[in-house]
Amino acid sequence: MTDSNRAMSMMRLAVDYEVVDTAKAYDAYREAIAFATIKKFYYQLGRTYQNYAYLLKTAGNYTASRENLHKAILNYKKVNTSKARKWEANAYGDIANDLKNQNDIEQSIDYNLKSISMLEESGFKDEATTRYCNLASLFADIREFEKQKEYAYKALVTAKSTGTRRSLHMAYVTVTHAYIMLQDYKLAKTYLDSARMYFDKNVNIDLLLTYHLIAAQTYRVLEQFDSAFYYFAVCLEESRQYNYAYGKAESQLQMGAVSILQKKYVEAERYLLAGIKEAEALHYFNILDEGYKYMSDIYAVTGRYKLAYEYFQKYKETNDSVVDMDSKKYVTSLEKKYETEKKSRQILQQEAQLQKGRTLNYILFASAVVMIVIIFLSYRAYRQKQKLQQQRISELEIENQLAAAEAVMKGEEQERTRLAKDLHDGLGGMLSGIKYSFKTMKENLIMTPDNQQAFERSIDMLDSSIKEMRRVAHNMMPESLVKFGLDTALRDFCNDITKSGAVQIDYQSLGVAGETFEQTTAITIYRIVQELLNNVLKHAAAKTAIVQVTKTDQQLAVTVEDDGAGFDTAVLKQPKGIGWENIRHRVDFLKGKIDVHSQRDKGTSVYIEFTV
Repeated sequence: MTDSNRAMSMMRLAVDYEVVDTAKAYDAYREAIAFATIKKFYYQLGRTYQNYAYLLKTAGNYTASRENLHKAILNYKKVNTSKARKWEANAYGDIANDLKNQNDIEQSIDYNLKSISMLEESGFKDEATTRYCNLASLFADIREFEKQKEYAYKALVTAKSTGTRRSLHMAYVTVTHAYIMLQDYKLAKTYLDSARMYFDKNVNIDLLLTYHLIAAQTYRVLEQFDSAFYYFAVCLEESRQYNYAYGKAESQLQMGAVSILQKKYVEAERYLLAGIKEAEALHYFNILDEGYKYMSDIYAVTGRYKLAYEYFQKYKETNDSVVDMDSKKYVTSLEKKYETEKKSRQILQQEAQLQKGRTLNYILFASAVVMIVIIFLSYRAYRQKQKLQQQRISELEIENQLAAAEAVMKGEEQERTRLAKDLHDGLGGMLSGIKYSFKTMKENLIMTPDNQQAFERSIDMLDSSIKEMRRVAHNMMPESLVKFGLDTALRDFCNDITKSGAVQIDYQSLGVAGETFEQTTAITIYRIVQELLNNVLKHAAAKTAIVQVTKTDQQLAVTVEDDGAGFDTAVLKQPKGIGWENIRHRVDFLKGKIDVHSQRDKGTSVYIEFTV
């Protein structure tokens, strides 16, 4: 075993000790750090400091945790690899989590944004999903619920672009929590069901606890108290297993709250006192005030008014201290940012000195290989010329195919527009004229009751014909698409289906309102959503569906989900099957990507992404 492998093995041994013997875990981390320091294994040293910080965080020692995370970052900066950059970005995110647990929301947001910027720049989308979820949670803490929803959806869009089960589960859980805070409990339950499709009990403890806490909160607001209590109890068991202080405090406080709602006051008092004890030991002010309020409620209901008054005073004092803490954070934020920038400059100066030494070595090495490079480049240029010629031929073939497809689709839409106009203006006008003539005739004729009834029936049939003609004309080319754009046209289409009573459709858009798309693009996207919803109506037997259209920078994402029967996605590989040929043809025309997830009796989710 090499020394570098030994350093990683020592770190992994410390991680393994965490769940069986905490004292041995601390000793093992110190030994791993000492060994990696002597050998100057900077990457291994960074990983060890970062894992050690996680152990300190679970014990509630956030200050020491942050100190070790900063040490990890310093070591990652000495290693010029994408792997080190990923872990450096994650270390900034871990610092953000520690700051959040100490109620330093402003700094926590700054560190999360720094982490996201690094991860997106390096293309680590799964890790970026995690940080978007953390940001959403931060905005929930400061009651910025629309911002919370915005970042939750960013997490979901990023997760769908990766297709990773863990990221999808985490993002759906985050959106669930956003709708709980917005008091839209029906949608919260819908997204919780989606999260359950991607649940994996083998994920890390943070994600496992988050899922169970939010599942419990969902059932609590839906007044399904037994289910809520069950999930809070699972969270408590897991927190005890991993010695996760925050989880033990939060789950017991919430178990007490649910017991109050069930009027089990003796059990509620026991859980709340245990949760308050955990929270007081680690100064969790953001949940302590809630615990004190619950205790005051119990004592008031059970007639112990003196204790009720005492706990209400504690609630007021804790609540006020949180407000004061926020004010102090705001006043000192500039000073903290200055200190951060000062440390960053010191790090850059150290790197510059190291770089000078490396530069001399690079010059000597470059001189040795320059002749080999010249020979290689000459040969490569010849091969590259041949490849470029072949590539250009292939590009021309693709361009011709796309031009032909575009001509066909434009011709099809032009013909639809012409027919819609002829139907609406020509045939529609004629039918309306005939209806007017019939009504005029009725006023000048004397008819028997039977003839009058037949005449009225004919007028009704004529009205139905005019409505059906207008519906057909609208489907062929929606007037709102031409006049008001894609967002309005899709919203109207979904609302029309909902009003018909066939399926309840929830239409959501982010960053699309007011956007102007090229007409062919807008019509193609409209037809794709139209075809997907037609499939839902014909085949899914669904009760509800969700249509999401999200635009971020140059990316447009479309999601259509339903809670219907689902199907085996292998059928999509067949040459002709349930209308998918049409959809794929239109997606390919816009050079988009499509991803379909479906399970029997668990619904279907279709995600499509375009560059616009």
